[in-house]
Amino acid sequence: MKVFITGASGFIGSAVVQEMIDAGHQVTGLARSEKSAEIIANLGAKVIRGDLQHLDILKQAASNADAVIHTGFSHDLMFANEYAKAAEIDINAINAMGEVLLSTQKSLVVTAGTLGLPLINGFVTEESTLLNSPRGSEPSAMALAAKGVHASVVRLPPSVHGSSDLGFMAGFTSSLIQFARDHGVSTYPLNGDNRWPAVHRLDAAKVFCKAAEKAEIGALYNAIGETGIKISAIAELIGTKLHLPVTSLRGEDIVKHFQWLSHFITFDSPATSFETQQQLDWSPTHIGLLEDVHQNYL
Repeated sequence: MKVFITGASGFIGSAVVQEMIDAGHQVTGLARSEKSAEIIANLGAKVIRGDLQHLDILKQAASNADAVIHTGFSHDLMFANEYAKAAEIDINAINAMGEVLLSTQKSLVVTAGTLGLPLINGFVTEESTLLNSPRGSEPSAMALAAKGVHASVVRLPPSVHGSSDLGFMAGFTSSLIQFARDHGVSTYPLNGDNRWPAVHRLDAAKVFCKAAEKAEIGALYNAIGETGIKISAIAELIGTKLHLPVTSLRGEDIVKHFQWLSHFITFDSPATSFETQQQLDWSPTHIGLLEDVHQNYL
């Protein structure tokens, strides 16, 4: 297939590009800078210059492709506490690409997250949804699916980890590490028993690839490698490796320490991927989060 990928130079997107190329597909990636273009080209993909606000470019690239994988997001705005603006850009991009895929068999795979979705029997499963929400990438993709677009969603956990030429990242965990360094203390909220799932970037990339190849309408896939890791366990590992004290926080201290992440840090969102593994013939095979952070980052 000819595949168009947004966010192609990013930590997750670059892994998806490599996975798609290794599977024999022709990949074109969106690049908003010269550095991004160089990364994409070095992976062996073609480059289209532009960003998520260049809707005409997105439409043309999607129209020329057999499949579209949307991993891009305005993370710089999110880190600047402008999440609403970043979400609006994301939704507009999804709708623009979905518009040109109407009445085709082409797949559109959209990225979403598991954090904060309702628990079913104690876990976020593929049946957990917030489709009544008027905003967000997942509701936008499902609205397109209702119109007949072959749109599906790959949900990522808050901690996507692994090493690459871009360096080591660990999703929200990388922010926890930076906050600990900045404040001289590794912390967790309340008693720290809330759990976050995790996945290795290379395992997640396979889910995106298989979802694009399957082109299912309205499918929800959970790219989950580990069901749930206590936030306190992450904080304790960070404290041990950085030789920092470890403590719990409450009230306004949570906001002061975790900043933009304070809205998410108290969520208890263990998740499973049983249906995804069965539907896509996929299973996670790479190293877990805590071991990865211990061995390769701190």
